[in-house]
Amino acid sequence: NHSSISEFVLLVLSDTRDLQLLHFWLFLGIYLAALLGNGLIITAIACDHRLHTPMYFFLLNLSLLDIGSISTTVPKAMGNILWDNRTISYTGCAAQVFFFLFLIIAEFYLVTIMAYDRYIAICKPLHYGTLLGSRACAHMAAAAWGSGFLTALLHTANTFSLPFCQGNAVDQFFCEIPQILKLSCSDAYLREAGLLVLSASFAFVCFVFIILSYVQIFRVVLRIPSEQGRHKAFSTCLPHLAVVSLLVSTGIFAHLKPLSISSATLDLIVTVLYSVVPPAVNPLIYSMRNQELKGVL
Repeated sequence: NHSSISEFVLLVLSDTRDLQLLHFWLFLGIYLAALLGNGLIITAIACDHRLHTPMYFFLLNLSLLDIGSISTTVPKAMGNILWDNRTISYTGCAAQVFFFLFLIIAEFYLVTIMAYDRYIAICKPLHYGTLLGSRACAHMAAAAWGSGFLTALLHTANTFSLPFCQGNAVDQFFCEIPQILKLSCSDAYLREAGLLVLSASFAFVCFVFIILSYVQIFRVVLRIPSEQGRHKAFSTCLPHLAVVSLLVSTGIFAHLKPLSISSATLDLIVTVLYSVVPPAVNPLIYSMRNQELKGVL
């Protein structure tokens, strides 16, 4: 049963030492880029009063979540590669599952709130100050963090209450629920699978809300007489929408795909796309097209 497992064995990315070191440097470069980009955004927003607005308040929260989510998975993977060690303790695996889910779920809810913020700013600018006051922003951010915490707690408790009798090898570079469920020998795993379907349904509803918000935004933007104004709006919104689409599609696919199409390479690529790529590219998307933030930086 699960009490006899004291540690899990994570996926080795390559059997060749040179390729392992290449993966280490690749992970290190992405991790440092994520830390630098998000750290600069946090510092700029915190230190400049001109950026103390709802949009930048949500962006600061997003950067905090990005740093947390990538720090939960990548440093452990780099350490395992560097010291040629594949193990993670049972408690460490549970903690990794909890914190990663907490941060990534909270991030998705926050991105949904940010889409609402842009919708109000562009489509209902006269109501912006009323609908998005400081107290309303704080409540929405707290709701995103709190929802992520409770959802992660529920998934982690359900997953690690299962008995494991299919070994202790997790086919991923960090502890991921779908890979852990493969180790279960009890029908009780269907309960966690049902929770994953429910969470994916909530994520899909949020994604539809984001899409509808951007449809309304684009309808307003297309009425802008200035071609430069339209280009600026599209160049800001489209990359944001692309990253959100990537996060949702790969995250849902990783957790709900049938076992018949599962393979180590496919699982690794999909997981990297939703867990490692967004924290590294979000700072570029939200800062490079933002002249005000670039000026402060």
